[in-house]
Amino acid sequence: MKQRLFFSYMLLLALLATACDLQKDIEVELPPYEPELVVEGYLEYGKPYRITVLESSSYFDKPEVPLVPDAKAYITFRGRRIELHYQPHADQVHNKYYTHRSDEVMRGRPGDVYTLEVSDDRGRKVTAVTTILPHVPIDTIEWRFNTREEALLLTSFQDDPDRANYYRYVVHRDSVERASAREIVTDDGLTNGQLVTLGGGYNYAKNDTLIISLYHIEEKYHDFLRSTSDAKSSNGNPFAQPSRIKSTVEGGIGVFTNLVYDRKMIIIK
Repeated sequence: MKQRLFFSYMLLLALLATACDLQKDIEVELPPYEPELVVEGYLEYGKPYRITVLESSSYFDKPEVPLVPDAKAYITFRGRRIELHYQPHADQVHNKYYTHRSDEVMRGRPGDVYTLEVSDDRGRKVTAVTTILPHVPIDTIEWRFNTREEALLLTSFQDDPDRANYYRYVVHRDSVERASAREIVTDDGLTNGQLVTLGGGYNYAKNDTLIISLYHIEEKYHDFLRSTSDAKSSNGNPFAQPSRIKSTVEGGIGVFTNLVYDRKMIIIK
């Protein structure tokens, strides 16, 4: 009897569910999207001035590379205004794409300030400033094996106690052009003036060729990297908090900074 009542109850619920119209189409009128200038530029000692200038697009736009041919770009350094000409090109060695460049090579020293200005015929303007940071050398690199012959990599460096410092630590296998095997973005909030050691799990094996890079980065670039990481983590996750990208530029979207790093290659033996 109880089983018959149970099936009758489930049948009633099914009938009610099919009788109700549980789907309703809602039309949402979105405001028109206003594209912004998107700028990406990294100054590196001994390399030409090169940046990428694109235009942001709506989520519903067709996937394409929104170039901005009329964009003008200038870098100012010690009172000199250097024009970066519109010359779209791909760097096959480093697998990067640039839209503007100058043949002049960056020779900045720690403390030097560089200013970027990008504008177009629509009146949009992006500005940014970066200060060249001092080089932080890697002190020691060591590895330890567990019982399964898996290696743990440890990298140490000395933090400067006289300033707030921010770091990006990256490990690549075989080539820096491949995806990183390990990446850490951190600061010296808890390690000021100490010998800092960064590492990870037992992710390596004998005869692995590893390239270790330690970047000394600006605070705003640190925040940019953290925000892009958070955005990637929340993308497609309905339970994650939406994350906003923290640009290092004003008037648009993107990043402009300098890359100062120490790099070493080792083979685990």
